[in-house]
Amino acid sequence: MTKSKKHEFRPNDYVVYPAHGVGQIVSIEEQEVAGISLELFVISFEKDKMTLRVPTNKATEIGMRSLSSPDVITKAMTTLKGKAKVKRAMWSRRAQEYEQKINSGDLIAIAEVVRDLHRADDQREQSYSERQLYEAALERLTREVAAVSGTDETAAGRQVDEVLTSRVAA
Repeated sequence: MTKSKKHEFRPNDYVVYPAHGVGQIVSIEEQEVAGISLELFVISFEKDKMTLRVPTNKATEIGMRSLSSPDVITKAMTTLKGKAKVKRAMWSRRAQEYEQKINSGDLIAIAEVVRDLHRADDQREQSYSERQLYEAALERLTREVAAVSGTDETAAGRQVDEVLTSRVAA
């Protein structure tokens, strides 16, 4: 592999890794694995206190992407305003689908999960697994909204919450 190869991602870029959400590329390093020299993105997930090393040649293949554009954020917010689409399938099947959407890294799909699992105060209580999925999706959504808009997660959380509560009031 030649050193002149240009990468889509550079150190200090924020990226979205499908299974973990928003992280920041700390560096690009060479590492020898099983006698083969690999070039790796070193991605830090500050909130989870985790560092991930991803081979540069596999990054796009596994679904790593740049942060969403403000247009996609707007689309995600519009998705949140929509009516919840809850299928009448068994919970285990729905939970599996929600899990896949969350881990797809697709912001619109994540927004759909948040929309579908959001409960207003006057609605029935969520089960433990519903709440876990909802919180995971909500966290991914707010982290990306915060990273794109350059605000902190608290402000992004309020923004998402306002959209969700305005939907309930309508």
